[in-house]
Amino acid sequence: MGRRLRTIVWGGFAVVLIAPAAHAEVGGAERGSEFLLLVQVALLIGIGRGLGEVMQRIGQPSVIGELLAGLLLGPSVFGWIWPSAQAAIFPHAPAQKAMIEGLAQFGILLLLLLTGMEIDLKLVRKVGRPAMTISLFGIAVPFACGFALGEVMPASLLPQPEARLVASLFLGTALSISSVKIVAVVVREMNFMRRNVGQIIVASAIIDDTIGWIIIAMIFSIAAHDTLDLRSIGQAVLGTLLFLALSFTVGRRLVFLLIRLANDHLVSSSPVVTVILLLMSAMALITHLIGVHTVLGAFVTGVLVGESPILTRQIDERLRGLITSLFTPVFFGLAGLETDLTQLRTPELLLFTAGLIVIASFGKFAGALVGGAVGGLDRKESLALASGMNARGSTEVIIASIGLSIGVLSQTMFSMIVIMAILTTLAMPPMLRAALARLPPRQDEKDRLEREEFEDKSFVSILERLLLAVDDSASARLAAQIAGLLAGPEARPITVLKVNERAHASSSAPTGNSEAAVKDAAKQGASESGTQGALDVMTRARETTLREAVEDEARKGFDLMIVGIEGVLSPEGGFSPAVQELAAGFEGPLALVLAKGGAELPPHNGRILVPVSGRSVARRGAEVAIAIARTSRARLHLLYISTTSGNGASCAGSDGEQERARQVLADAAIAAEHYRLSATTSARGNTAPDEAILEEAATMNADLVVLGADRLQGETLDFGAIVATVLARSSAPVLLVSAETNQPAKRAAA
Repeated sequence: MGRRLRTIVWGGFAVVLIAPAAHAEVGGAERGSEFLLLVQVALLIGIGRGLGEVMQRIGQPSVIGELLAGLLLGPSVFGWIWPSAQAAIFPHAPAQKAMIEGLAQFGILLLLLLTGMEIDLKLVRKVGRPAMTISLFGIAVPFACGFALGEVMPASLLPQPEARLVASLFLGTALSISSVKIVAVVVREMNFMRRNVGQIIVASAIIDDTIGWIIIAMIFSIAAHDTLDLRSIGQAVLGTLLFLALSFTVGRRLVFLLIRLANDHLVSSSPVVTVILLLMSAMALITHLIGVHTVLGAFVTGVLVGESPILTRQIDERLRGLITSLFTPVFFGLAGLETDLTQLRTPELLLFTAGLIVIASFGKFAGALVGGAVGGLDRKESLALASGMNARGSTEVIIASIGLSIGVLSQTMFSMIVIMAILTTLAMPPMLRAALARLPPRQDEKDRLEREEFEDKSFVSILERLLLAVDDSASARLAAQIAGLLAGPEARPITVLKVNERAHASSSAPTGNSEAAVKDAAKQGASESGTQGALDVMTRARETTLREAVEDEARKGFDLMIVGIEGVLSPEGGFSPAVQELAAGFEGPLALVLAKGGAELPPHNGRILVPVSGRSVARRGAEVAIAIARTSRARLHLLYISTTSGNGASCAGSDGEQERARQVLADAAIAAEHYRLSATTSARGNTAPDEAILEEAATMNADLVVLGADRLQGETLDFGAIVATVLARSSAPVLLVSAETNQPAKRAAA
């Protein structure tokens, strides 16, 4: 069966190659522009993705396979073996080339959009000085080497010998930039993304990329004027600086608002992706109008989209699939097609190509080593950084393609740079693996890695957007405080739904105590966690029934709904009709707040009781309690309760139960220690779970009880007898955290 499948595949491949050649032989090529475009795209995608799969299986980036596909289909291999067939499939007719090149040029913008989305500015700020020094030296040294090489290269390699200065500047930039995509992929595959050295490598590549695209934009302006026109360069520099300043201030907020508005109010298919593509096009046009290349606008758009506090995962998934399956293999395959290795057959050109590779690698290694030393890294760490920064990959090919398209690089020089990009990228993974293998983590790094591993599995870490349903009660104020404490560290957007007010569609949303409480708590949470960023709080007054109002909001994509209203419990027992109605409209995780006594958690030294049982939903409650304690600096007390031993069998009387209590409490205490939170523990024997919780809360005079519980199946909201008893009899405020009934639908980009 395997042999038959291979025969069919190779037979189909042969038909795809031979059919266009036969078509041209009978004089049909001039009628087959659409036909040839489809054949070209099919070949570039099929062979490129296939070779990309092979590359990934041997530990290399898939982009290398896509470049090799172009080399195989271009004049280097296919054109050398069967020139007429290669010319028939990839003719040099201007109209035919314009079709595939137009697709590739738009692909460049999309690739830069995706690259920008992968830029983590928080990571750059986190590693700080070493990343900046490594990047600056890692750019300056190879740039100087490349510029010097450009000044002495033979005039025959220049498309315009009189414009040597521009070519030298372009070559210097091409040799100095690293591929953040390739670097990030290799570091991530080796599980070094969270290691200190891994973060510095990626952050340095991010800075490299950012500075590199700005330099390329400047050089494009110089090339456009065919001279070193200081006035035009000054205008381009000032325009670029103004563009960047506005983008990362006003633009950051505007992009977030447009993403949220598209997600919340448009009902068409994939509205968020549509808005992002329009933003990319608009910013690319702006950079073109100020005299720099459009790639800078696309790159900055990607950075701003990646910085959006909501929907980034869904947007990335939608865009990545389209870009990697269509535009990436077409663009890099076309770059391989433009590369003609037969032009490098003379000893002089081969020697010059080898020198180009040596100079590029030497410049990057020397710059990174010096930058690492200045940044306070040791020799082994600097060597690992130099190994990682030497990969040019996709970024180099994009730059070379731009240089070829604007006439700065000759066809021969373009081929040399592509070969250099391929070889340095192939060499990077094994060199980086060998260097990183000699860098065991320090103790402080181990502690940080353990904390981040816990955060990866934590329910709180996946929250992007919170829905807060409140009125003007004490429970509402406490719910608003809790929402702010959860949202503050990551600046998670919050929508406040005022359940006790109705408004007409034309009326403005009311403001009140809930918004102020949210923002105050968020500021506290951001301050305690050492983060910055303005919290986005939007208030909505309901215009329909409670359930319909929640359903309307839930469609927009929320990860948690926090409910704080007066009268959570009904006089007859159970939950009030209002709570029942609110919960019925939201299928995701739910948090109910019942305030008793004080309406607020003390800003410092508050006491939080967390019952734990070993069940996943109890762990979720503990994670929420840890997040609240982390930002409010409250003290945690962990109480083990048994939910499997009937009416409270003694912990002391059962060795198995004792061991279970020890393990559960130790697990929760370790989770708290990740944030340097000290937690006390206890386990009450011979006591029913609900009585144990009530007694412990009274004994410690708890300011808040955080209880994780499952929603039971049924038409009414029910969490079981234990929760019902605690809610009814607790003298302390209670935060009830439940799992979702079904995963809520994410509207983002859907």
